[in-house]
Amino acid sequence: MVMMAAAMLWIPVIDAIAKLLGDQVPAGQIAASRFLFQSLLLLPLIVLADGLPRVPWRQIHLHAARGALIALATAFFFTALKYLPMADAIAIFFVEPLILTLLSALFLGETIGWRRLSAVVIGFIGALIVIRPGFGWAGWPALMPLLAAGCFAVYLVLTRTMAQTTDAVQMQFWAGVFGCMTMAVVLALGELAEIPALTAVQPDLFAWGMLFALGVIATIGHMLVVHAFRRAPAGVLAPFQYLEIISATVLGYFIFNDFPDAITWVGVAIIVGAGLYVFHRERRLGQLSP
Repeated sequence: MVMMAAAMLWIPVIDAIAKLLGDQVPAGQIAASRFLFQSLLLLPLIVLADGLPRVPWRQIHLHAARGALIALATAFFFTALKYLPMADAIAIFFVEPLILTLLSALFLGETIGWRRLSAVVIGFIGALIVIRPGFGWAGWPALMPLLAAGCFAVYLVLTRTMAQTTDAVQMQFWAGVFGCMTMAVVLALGELAEIPALTAVQPDLFAWGMLFALGVIATIGHMLVVHAFRRAPAGVLAPFQYLEIISATVLGYFIFNDFPDAITWVGVAIIVGAGLYVFHRERRLGQLSP
């Protein structure tokens, strides 16, 4: 739980860098660079431990799926950051722990009762309050964090499944490789379709430095997530993701002068309250189990 909490307070720094670069570097290219640098940073660790990396053929489909999912989640969220304040984008993304709770029940065999199911529904209502009916507040960019949440929830289910038997460094290395490959295909298609957010440019030296820093921060943060999921059930760790709103709000205020309005905070309170209730039920059921 400590590792998950640390990761969630750390990871919004990635979003701040992506938002800073959003006017200079397309969101798809920022996401691709994040996975490129992640792979390059982890490669020496793998070489020192096991020699040159060998393709994990037995689990290649799972590694490829994790890489594609985290790449798409990152691209969707970075696109949202170009148009939305950080705290607002993360507030909408907060439905992800609730999606994770449902997926953990469906695919990991974790028990979910009517109380927690009700909390999930209430959490989605909170998300709708943040988005606002009819998308009059933010328009289509408000959909991007929702898509990111869905991809990231499935990514965490696969992480929980694989973390018990697969080395954390190997998992993140191959997630970086397949994430980079996924974004390379997306950027190629985006350039053919002349989509600005998916058309690569030549960043200047400062932007390359920021992209490298983003890769370092992302690698550390997601390594912490993998180690946390090796030690605790997904349903227990999911609510800790709400800590992101703390650092996201602080960074958004001091760097971009953004601060969520009153209606957004009402939606956030509902989403967080629903997630904390899920956590409370997890603890209670854990205490009652033999």
